[in-house]
Amino acid sequence: MRTLRIRTFIMLVFFFISLLPWIFYVAAHFMETKTLSFAISGSQDEILQRHLNETIHLIEAGSDNWRDPNWQNLLHTQLTQTEMEVDILSASDQEIYRSNPGRHSALSSTERFSVIADGHLLGRVVIYLPKSNTVQMISMFAGLLLAFFIIGVEMRRFLLKPLERMSSAARQIAAGEWEVELPRSRITEISEVRDAFEVMVKGLQRSFQKQAELEEERRFVIAAVAHDLRTPLFALRGYLDGLEQGIAQSPDKITKYLSVCKEKSAQLDRLVEDLFTFTKMEYLEMKPHNQTIDFKLVIQKSIDSLSPQARQKHISISNHAAGECFISGDMHLLERMMNNFLDNAVRHTPSYGEIVVQCYKDGNNVKFTIRDTGPGFSSEELQRVFEPLYRGEESRNRSTGGSGLGLTISQRIVRRHGGDLAAGNHSERGALLTGWIPVTAYD
Repeated sequence: MRTLRIRTFIMLVFFFISLLPWIFYVAAHFMETKTLSFAISGSQDEILQRHLNETIHLIEAGSDNWRDPNWQNLLHTQLTQTEMEVDILSASDQEIYRSNPGRHSALSSTERFSVIADGHLLGRVVIYLPKSNTVQMISMFAGLLLAFFIIGVEMRRFLLKPLERMSSAARQIAAGEWEVELPRSRITEISEVRDAFEVMVKGLQRSFQKQAELEEERRFVIAAVAHDLRTPLFALRGYLDGLEQGIAQSPDKITKYLSVCKEKSAQLDRLVEDLFTFTKMEYLEMKPHNQTIDFKLVIQKSIDSLSPQARQKHISISNHAAGECFISGDMHLLERMMNNFLDNAVRHTPSYGEIVVQCYKDGNNVKFTIRDTGPGFSSEELQRVFEPLYRGEESRNRSTGGSGLGLTISQRIVRRHGGDLAAGNHSERGALLTGWIPVTAYD
């Protein structure tokens, strides 16, 4: 839809206001004179006055012949040439002569005088002068009023109504009604405001939806954390009560109780730490402290830290890093990411299994994979594996010891470094995590 700038619209308004009265004036002039000529002699008033004087002199001089048909024909010829009309009345107001039996126009100007001879009133005369431009002026005024009326209607249609509808839409949006139809206008400025208003509405709608999603996620996180904290706390309190009440009397039983308490406290510590890291990554917008890092060194440190757990289950962890894998990143975050990957792999890999870590440079990216020989991901887990607090266990038990935040945090860390992470299953068997990080990380 083509639009007009408001200054162009105002110029058109002034042009229309100037044009329409002139059209009305010309039309009235043509209807009255049957010509479009507007040529006026500079001595027109003098000519009119001379014709008037001649007519008055003819009437006064021929007072004795007012009723004579020949004289009346002479007067009629004079009046036709001068475009005047005359009514002659006797002293008793009886009509003696009327040049035009029809009704005289009320818009014609008149000259009235009385004819007196020897002190006696002979009669009264009314001379109707040629019509002036009064009709044209009235037509011009009518055209001006019509122009203002049309401009008022069009200004309401082009300016006021779109603004009124936009104001109504704003009130609807404030009341929570997002599906509102914004008005269109042929005025460019109003159309631009409408487009900006539409962008704002869409932004507010996305913000509202995001807020609703965050609120739903907050409720879920609170419920999940409450459940996850209650389970180890309940077990920890039960075993501590057993120790306090003297149920565990033998050294072996005391050792077992203390071992369970230590395990539950470690689970609580891991959950709290994961929640703290997740909160910083998700809500506090923690920025990486970038430095040049050898990613192969990050992998080896993580393998060394997870080796004791792997040896307990007789799991072998092999590092197949090829070439230079230098990137710009945060050492602490990257170690946390790789620790999460390997910890998750060790927990889900059965005894005497194998974990293979690969790292290599591909163009401007450093790619890495972590593969284990565990059961792999189910179809549902592949869709939700990076959701916060999701562990793929309906009972949410902690038999695997996970918090459900490890992969979520790791994905956030990879994306903070400008890369991405994907989960899948290896063709031979087991879970496969594939990620990449650019050589120069994004800030």
